[in-house]
Amino acid sequence: MNKIITIAVFLLGTVWLISSCLFIVDQRQFALVFALGEIKKVVNEPGLYFKLPQPLQNIIYLEKRTLTIDTPDADRFITKEKQNVVVDTYVKWRIDDAKLFYTSVAGRVASANDRISRALRDGLNNEIATRTVNDVISGEREEVMESVTRRVAEDATQIGVRIVDVRLRKVEFADEIRDSVFRRMESERKAIASERRSEGAAEAEKIRANADRQRVGLLAQAYKQAQDIKGIGDAKAASAYANAFGEDPEFAEFYRSLKAYRESFKSGSDLIITDPNSDFFQFFKSNKGGN
Repeated sequence: MNKIITIAVFLLGTVWLISSCLFIVDQRQFALVFALGEIKKVVNEPGLYFKLPQPLQNIIYLEKRTLTIDTPDADRFITKEKQNVVVDTYVKWRIDDAKLFYTSVAGRVASANDRISRALRDGLNNEIATRTVNDVISGEREEVMESVTRRVAEDATQIGVRIVDVRLRKVEFADEIRDSVFRRMESERKAIASERRSEGAAEAEKIRANADRQRVGLLAQAYKQAQDIKGIGDAKAASAYANAFGEDPEFAEFYRSLKAYRESFKSGSDLIITDPNSDFFQFFKSNKGGN
């Protein structure tokens, strides 16, 4: 019986010894191997590893995944115009140097979050204090974010942390200045709209004036061409009349008399007082113009 107990104790001791000499590193973790309180090795790759049994060596695991600082309450900052703005941010970070991270903040994520948050607030305060409300909210928002990210990243390297991303999730006016800022923005937009309308009216007037000039020029050119064509036609007509009248003088006299009759009796109310035997009515008496 004692022999069985001895074997069981030996087996249990062997199992304990083997288990205390083995440790598993998950792909989501760093493993720090300590020997008498001093870091001897940092294991970055996942797998099964050997170590000396406790208390000669022990293991502390650190998070390898990307972590997020998501503050529940937005912070207030003062702009160049001495106006309050409310900024809501988040930061994503991960441990880059496990040994430095442990020696800087004792491996505590909460301490790292606090350090990064302080650097973020200081960076935002420095950037926003040199800009106007409009710059912070829309005009230079990307520049603010990039500058703050650089500042936070530089500070984070001192504790073995790499900043993955910094975002200004929400930037808005503080309640006490929101109405006044909106009124000012409305006034500015109205001024811009009025200026655009004035520019549009001036441009429209310029276009109309140019169109009128072109119309007058085209009409003048068309009138000139019409007069030229009419002159050519009149000349051809006069030449044709002259040729025809030259060949038959009696017909010419008859044609001129008909034209005179037409001009004299344009209206039904026209009245002519003259001697019926005058030469004016010679073709009314005879188709040959005689008595």
